[in-house]
Amino acid sequence: MMVLGILFIMFLSVAAWKSKTLTKSGMIGAMIVGSAIYVGFSWKGILLLGCFFVTSNMWGKIKSKQKYSLHDMVKKHNERDIIQVFANGGVPAFIAMISIFDPSNFIIYTVLFSISLAAANSDTWASEIGTLSKGQPRMLLTCRKVERGTSGAVSLLGTCAALVGSCLIGVIAVLLFDLSIKNLLIICLFGFLGNIIDTILGQTVQVKYICRVCHKVTEKKIHCQQLGRKTSTFSFLDNDAVNVLSIVFSTCLSLLIL
Repeated sequence: MMVLGILFIMFLSVAAWKSKTLTKSGMIGAMIVGSAIYVGFSWKGILLLGCFFVTSNMWGKIKSKQKYSLHDMVKKHNERDIIQVFANGGVPAFIAMISIFDPSNFIIYTVLFSISLAAANSDTWASEIGTLSKGQPRMLLTCRKVERGTSGAVSLLGTCAALVGSCLIGVIAVLLFDLSIKNLLIICLFGFLGNIIDTILGQTVQVKYICRVCHKVTEKKIHCQQLGRKTSTFSFLDNDAVNVLSIVFSTCLSLLIL
């Protein structure tokens, strides 16, 4: 049964690569993450991971032409590489592996696993749906209006999407693992908190550059064939590192309640 499950995960990963959802390295990363989650949480864990993966890519493809202008601002695009796969799925995979060695606390690990996926889903929904907002978003800490797609910016549409994305993972986790209503609330709350933490880190410590030619703020170090100028001396993390930290922080903070 174990071999069959891993073969199925490999098949899905190859299919995602063929459909240009993942790069070749992303396909390998998905095999590793998926296999680890299957070993820890069996088919139920894969179904919850699949919910994140499918819905995230679905929103990514909706009105993709409208989002095309944002490609000039972000470092990476729709095809996820191995770094992006690990940034979103590495923490859930780690929790899945740890749960094997401590079966007496399986419920706690299940909730932590669900929170880590809820945080990833919340952030992805906020990013993909929030960019469709008609109005300009505002920086969370300063309320200054900025261009859509700017890291650290929020909109009403994106914030609502983040909450729904977290709650979706929470509800499915409760149905799959027969968790309590209290655990549902914890998953929804801390999953959404992961998006808030991501936004704060995105505004404060995520590296952004000002193009010396067109003066656009972008995640790309090279823009208009020129080396950009950092917007802040204290910024040092890229988007993938911010994603990992936001998931880690929100998941660890939940231990205060669990």
